[in-house]
Amino acid sequence: MSQPITPFETIRRTNPAGNEFWSSRDFARVLGYVNYRHFQAVIEKARTACSNSEQPVEDHFVGADQMVEIGSGAQRPLKTVMMSRYACYLVIQNADPSKEIVAQGQTYFAIQTRRQELSDAEIEEQRRLAIRSELRTHNTQLADAAKDAGVIEPRDYAIFQNHGYMGLYGGLAAQDIHRRKGLKKSEQILDHMGSTELAANLFRATQAEEKLRREKITGKAKANKAHRDVGAKVRQTIKELGGTMPEELPSMESVKKLEAKARKLLKKPKS
Repeated sequence: MSQPITPFETIRRTNPAGNEFWSSRDFARVLGYVNYRHFQAVIEKARTACSNSEQPVEDHFVGADQMVEIGSGAQRPLKTVMMSRYACYLVIQNADPSKEIVAQGQTYFAIQTRRQELSDAEIEEQRRLAIRSELRTHNTQLADAAKDAGVIEPRDYAIFQNHGYMGLYGGLAAQDIHRRKGLKKSEQILDHMGSTELAANLFRATQAEEKLRREKITGKAKANKAHRDVGAKVRQTIKELGGTMPEELPSMESVKKLEAKARKLLKKPKS
């Protein structure tokens, strides 16, 4: 059974890039604000709420001109605000609650925003699973390259790995990262990384392997230095791009739990 189309769906627009948005003037009309000036006060409250939630206001509230019909087929441009779904959610929370349509809107955008959050979370889970799997493969290849360079004993390889971490994490060794992320001794650092942090470590691993093989590096000390240099280069790139340093990124639920969930879904019989 199809869901009824709400007034908020009928005024939803899509830009050339395929991103959805709502015009504040259309929104004010649907909510029954006869005087747009009164609705502007609602938008300002929503902007403040957006800022307080540490979301970039400019990503959710974009000023623009909208052509509005003024009679006899004539049109003129009026200032409006193009709002994201999240912006609409904040606006509806700050609108006049005595209006019945506002109550409907609060339900609609609460549900839709939650659906979007779930979708984003599912995408992040899939990214983590894919990159963690790829990183396992490349760590094996990195270990082979390190062995060819003379890093043979398990203790020496642990030291070699630490040099890569120290380069990427601004001098922090694996034990330091463990402590900073609040992980237990039995938990592996890589299993608790989000996709962004995993990607940085994947790049570190692939480039370290390439450097060891390309430059035919031999000797434990030289291999350690090469790994640390690569990690530092990746860190510098993150800094230049304005990214968050990996040690500042939050610890995530173990990827092993996500893998177990994925295996369970595969075994689940189709209805």
